[in-house]
Amino acid sequence: MTNINQQTIMKTQFAHNLLRTFSSLSIVALLAFGTGCGGDGKSLDSDVPPNTPKPAASDGNETTEGNGTAPTAWWLENEAEEVDDKDKLRIAFVTNMIADFWNIAKAGCRDAEKELGVKVEVKMPPEATVIKQKQIVEDLVSSGIQAIAISPLDADNQVQWLDGIAAKVPLITHDSDAPGSKRLVYIGMDNYKAGRMCGELVKKALPEGGAVMLFIGRLEQDNSKHRRQGVIDELFGRDRPETLDQLAYDPHEGVLDTGKYKILGTMTDQGKTDVAKQKAADSINAYPEMKAMVGLFEYNPPACYQALKQAGKLGEIKLIGFDENDVTLQGIKDGYVTGTIVQNPYEYGYQSVKVLKDILESKKTEAYIDIPPRKIVRENVDEYWDDLRVKKEG
Repeated sequence: MTNINQQTIMKTQFAHNLLRTFSSLSIVALLAFGTGCGGDGKSLDSDVPPNTPKPAASDGNETTEGNGTAPTAWWLENEAEEVDDKDKLRIAFVTNMIADFWNIAKAGCRDAEKELGVKVEVKMPPEATVIKQKQIVEDLVSSGIQAIAISPLDADNQVQWLDGIAAKVPLITHDSDAPGSKRLVYIGMDNYKAGRMCGELVKKALPEGGAVMLFIGRLEQDNSKHRRQGVIDELFGRDRPETLDQLAYDPHEGVLDTGKYKILGTMTDQGKTDVAKQKAADSINAYPEMKAMVGLFEYNPPACYQALKQAGKLGEIKLIGFDENDVTLQGIKDGYVTGTIVQNPYEYGYQSVKVLKDILESKKTEAYIDIPPRKIVRENVDEYWDDLRVKKEG
């Protein structure tokens, strides 16, 4: 049976190669005929305007290299590219939603893809739901992906599922961790420390104290819980142990008050920007004593900014942000946003690809790759923004 199968495979390969050779010769003959008869090498398609620019080769269209060089058929180019891609390691970078933040991470993935010679698939769930994220990952595994980096949406309730994925392919986390799972590496910042840094900005904006409202996408994520608690602990002057697992989280509902600073509540939006803006507007109307709004996800500060602008309260109610949305950065420049705590999503993307490649090649890696957060205020926003634009543009 083995000999028969081998003979069948050999015959099939011979027929395929013969067909490709015949097709290539036919194409060359056809192109030569067109050039010889036309006398000027123009396209055989007379409907194409004479001054139409030739599309780039990377788009899979016919191109001409130099004068008098015959164009390469797009289907032959694509076949060569597919062969090259088959030889590359296939890595996936999965986010928790669609956001500008993740577009910066995608730029890091693309640079790593080029520099490291791997194939990277960047997947962003159209909705910030566990179901969508799970579907994307399982489709990737079924397609033969070799390693995955993921930002879990609900780490505590995804452990069993994550462990199942980790049993099939190397799995690491980025941005938001799942420490109870069998993931191999976490790439990101210490979100509790970042939260405390954000709390420092609140104290800068309100040195005499005041009422503060927190806005965040979800509280199920590991990074969300730590980030929020960091802000609260900084405002309340608490000391916490370094081990994040030992944190006792304050309740999400109700007012938290120690005298100087008061946390009016924590507004969640489940990753929906329209809901985020509506809740920001509702808070402005419902809490006249509110002195500051703190947006803890990338799109939250812009949502608060827009609500404040519509209410005519820009500058009156302080705004403190997280991440590097353009609206947030411009608000810092204009003096309407006190500052923001930024991560380095570009490095999340780049390092995720690099680490997974190392794992697939049996190289040693650290269990935690710390990418520290930074404070961006009016004094350093221009320098930071210029660097960010360069990374976005590649």
